Order: sequence, then C-alpha cells, then structure tokens
Amino acid sequence: MTEILPRGSESPRAHGAGPSLAQSHAQPTRASDDPREPGGNDDGRSGTAIITRTKPKTKRPSLYRVLLLNDDYTPQEFVVHVVEKFFNKSQEAAFQIMMHVHHNGVGECGVFTYEVAETKVTQVMDFARKHQHPLQCVMEKK
Repeated sequence: MTEILPRGSESPRAHGAGPSLAQSHAQPTRASDDPREPGGNDDGRSGTAIITRTKPKTKRPSLYRVLLLNDDYTPQEFVVHVVEKFFNKSQEAAFQIMMHVHHNGVGECGVFTYEVAETKVTQVMDFARKHQHPLQCVMEKK
C-alpha cells in the first residue's frame, strides 16, 4: 500500500523503521510554490481561475385537491358556510360547489400544496365535528 503524505511530513512508521515509501520518492522541497514569493515556482499560469456554478434544479411542489364528500345528514347551509369560511369562496361559488357535491357525491373545493391542503382538511373536519356533523373532507394528489 502506498502512503502519500504532504511534503516534509513524516510517516508514523518513519521513526526508527527507515524512510517510508512516500519519503523516499518525494521531490526535494522548494523554498515556496507561490510564484509571487522570491524563489517561488512560476509555472506560467496567470493566477486567475474560472469558477463554474451549477444552477440547482428546482421543481414545483406537488399539488393536492381538497374534496368534500356527500352525506345524507349534513345540512346544505352548513356545507356552504364551510366552503365560504375555509376556502374563501363567495356565497354563489360555495353554493355551486355544495350542489356539485350533493349531485355527484364529491366536489373539489381547491387545489393546494401538501401542507396547505392538509391544514384545510383538518380545519374542515374539526369544524364539522365541533358542530356535530359527519361531513367528510379529504385530499388527493392531482
């Protein structure tokens, strides 16, 4: 196994065991490798470097649909109130969503990032339970 060490450093086994392989093949040290210092090594390079930066690839977060499910017990007025309150819809838009849920069994209230959708579902479910309604709200990936 070849041991590579910086110039001028000793191998731990160099004490009393003779020179290490890295030391026996090492070139003699110079006063300085800096071309700006007297006795330095000027290899002809200008001293400037090109630094390239890789642009990080960003992607849009996944979106989730927040859906209300129909049931036979929750009053329509309560559903309209929930849609207005938690999804910032007008009374007319909330009524249209409620009617869609009523006729089709499910209706979309909005599309959000995961954290926002999860929060909306929790808020709606907590509000419905507080008011003793079995309204169900779920989210699904779009």
